[in-house]
Amino acid sequence: MSKPNFAALATELKLPHTLVPEAERQYDILASGTVQIIPEDAFAKKLLKSLANGTPLKVKLGADPTAPDLHLGHVVVLDKLRQFQDLGHHVQLLIGDFTAAIGDPSGRNKTRPPLTRDQIEANAKTYAEQVYKVLDKDKTELMYNSTWSTPLGMADIIRLLSQVTVAQLMTREDFHNRYSNNLPIAMHELLYPIMQGYDSVAMHSDVELGGTDQTFNCLMGRELQRQANQPEQVVITLPLLVGLDGVDKMSKSKGNYVAIADAPADMFGKVMSVSDALMWAYYDLFSGMTAAEVAELKARVEGGTFHPMEAKKQIAALIVTRFHDAAAAKAARDDFETRFSKNAIPEDLPEETVVLDGASIGLPALMTKLGFTQSNSEGVRLIQQGGVKIDGAAVTDFKVQLSAPSTFVLQAGKRRMARVTLNA
Repeated sequence: MSKPNFAALATELKLPHTLVPEAERQYDILASGTVQIIPEDAFAKKLLKSLANGTPLKVKLGADPTAPDLHLGHVVVLDKLRQFQDLGHHVQLLIGDFTAAIGDPSGRNKTRPPLTRDQIEANAKTYAEQVYKVLDKDKTELMYNSTWSTPLGMADIIRLLSQVTVAQLMTREDFHNRYSNNLPIAMHELLYPIMQGYDSVAMHSDVELGGTDQTFNCLMGRELQRQANQPEQVVITLPLLVGLDGVDKMSKSKGNYVAIADAPADMFGKVMSVSDALMWAYYDLFSGMTAAEVAELKARVEGGTFHPMEAKKQIAALIVTRFHDAAAAKAARDDFETRFSKNAIPEDLPEETVVLDGASIGLPALMTKLGFTQSNSEGVRLIQQGGVKIDGAAVTDFKVQLSAPSTFVLQAGKRRMARVTLNA
């Protein structure tokens, strides 16, 4: 991104150049770590006008309550929202209790099952409670899009739909790919970006934040605001956080997430499970260190003067400290080192009792039954990778059968360990 010429823009807007230094300062802070600002000059103009008029920008972030917990992927964009808040702008946090019933098709190759009203309300309540771990509650306007979307009648919906063409919707990458591959697209999915765009009209947003997967939806807000004769919002996109698997974006549905409500030991252990390469993205986003400081630490690791495991423990502790406290982070680190780094079996292990249908059970099936893995095939892979131990000894045969009655310590991967009793 190229930085706008604030002096020239101030001249164009006939505003005093004394506003330029503060506008540039805010721009530098708010542009840091973003992927795109659409359009950049419009954002610079909004900052200048905001300073000239003494009117904070209305900054929108929408979140559909599709799952009960916020995770670190959400925190990336929430942190940017907090920066706007700290600079004196007006934060509008939108809970998409109406759009959640439609289901956001962004980045999906199949239709998302709609949620029930009870699920939406329960998740929305959790979101509203957790979001203030990042935002200042006293400076946050919490809004729900059911307020203006539910009252819309059929005539209003048709009028809204008339403002968008099918051709516009089909330029969206996931719709285009599904159509090209003869994969179904339900009619209600086409409605989603239009309703998200309508939120910006209802909220009179000046700026909308979102992950890069939300670019199309956010730009729809600009289009509908233009047709409503409103000033068009600026769209600012943030990078998507890669989840624990190192492949897909962090997501509850993929199970590769770190929830901000996770217990300290679970949070620490999950961060420790990321790859050495991926941990630097977590440093960039959550350490509070400057880019130069992260680069220096990375150079030390690559140069062999600082162990990558120690670097990972450091970022894990920083994340736990942020969402809990320093004492919890130290306890989580001590617990991790006791359980895994020192190959010790702690005395306070969770106790699990399994009653078998027959005389024995396969190890992959047992791990799935205990919730250590999501499927038997995942258990097989974990055994083949050397990630499963019984009483501290690695298991290499995924066909092993465990009989009842018996009691043993089962460890699966880096975070799952329990004392298991099998009964017939």
